[in-house]
Amino acid sequence: MPQTFHTVIIGAGAAGMLAAARIGQTGHRVALIDHAAKIGEKIRISGGGRCNFTNRHLNGHDGSAYYVSQKPRFVRHALAQFHAADFIVLVEKHGITYHEKHKGQLFCDGSAQEIITMLQNECKQGRVVWHTACMVETVNLLQTASAADSPRFRLHTGHGEFQAHNLIVATGGLAVPAIGASPFGYELAKQFGHSIVPPEAALVPLRFEHWAEHGYDQLSGIALPVRISVGSGKTRVSFDEDLLFRHKGLSGPAILQISSYWHSGQTIAIDLVPDTGLAAELCTGKNGQKIQLNTALKSLCPSLPERLLETWLRRAEFAPYAAHKWADVPNAVLVKLGQSLNQWTLLPSGSDGHKKAEATRGGVNVKEIDPKTMQSKLQPGLYFIGEVMDITGWLGGYNFQ
Repeated sequence: MPQTFHTVIIGAGAAGMLAAARIGQTGHRVALIDHAAKIGEKIRISGGGRCNFTNRHLNGHDGSAYYVSQKPRFVRHALAQFHAADFIVLVEKHGITYHEKHKGQLFCDGSAQEIITMLQNECKQGRVVWHTACMVETVNLLQTASAADSPRFRLHTGHGEFQAHNLIVATGGLAVPAIGASPFGYELAKQFGHSIVPPEAALVPLRFEHWAEHGYDQLSGIALPVRISVGSGKTRVSFDEDLLFRHKGLSGPAILQISSYWHSGQTIAIDLVPDTGLAAELCTGKNGQKIQLNTALKSLCPSLPERLLETWLRRAEFAPYAAHKWADVPNAVLVKLGQSLNQWTLLPSGSDGHKKAEATRGGVNVKEIDPKTMQSKLQPGLYFIGEVMDITGWLGGYNFQ
């Protein structure tokens, strides 16, 4: 005989565990199923092992600006019902100490394991039935469901059969396949008629062709604050964040943020000296100066690492003037130099993909999900939560919340 539950949840990540705990604590019988033997691995590696568990900016106002989706406003109701402050109360209830890194980002003082343990203990309070290392083979709709609380779904799994009145899909996206990410949730959604916004890697480093030819591979390890942008007009998106040079491209918070908005074929613009009109300063400041251009550039751009400036001045259009007296360098060259640093325009050749991504952009189309309940508009009793949906938050605790 199949085991019968009020609710079965597939996926024991952050969303699945919190949903199971809350439903179980109302007195309903809940089963939480996950194909992994070890629970919470994505939580464990998040935030550099300290779990950036929320962001203070999600304080009840319209938080949709922090999310990427075909319908970003989908998040408004959920975020209005459960603020960052509500999650902080839960964290404090479990004695977890934390700190704010910057821009509202909250991290555990200890390790991410504290958040995993907290969620597991919340599930324990709700008497949630766990089934880990359990593969779901098929999900079928029961045609006999008639009573208000009778089972509607039957699941065939490696641990036997389950049936439930409600089925919650919390299987996540495709990011970090090494710890078990799979397209299972998308396939299940399609089974019940849902459309899928094509999943792509988000919050991910970007790569560039001819990187080594330009000498940028020699800048690996350099980090600096920048302003990064993509798009134009009303679709233009910008972030003020730190940039990190890698051997094969760029990373750091600036790149991870912009990657969620970047599409293949688009260029990105990076201002290496934000809030400084470098072209004008180079032209107006040169009169009467006896110092060389390379020295002048260092004094005007103190935030730029010397190794970066040296690489920049080795570019063919600037190299002949690097050791010239600043006052003798033509304005046309100075304007071009200033603009190249204020608007470094690059065409990414791609990203590091799901293997290195922190999240997945795309997923189950939220236009087919009720934003107030997360219930499918196509199948009663079927719910979608978490990253399996076409909702991706900014870096900084927004996805976790």
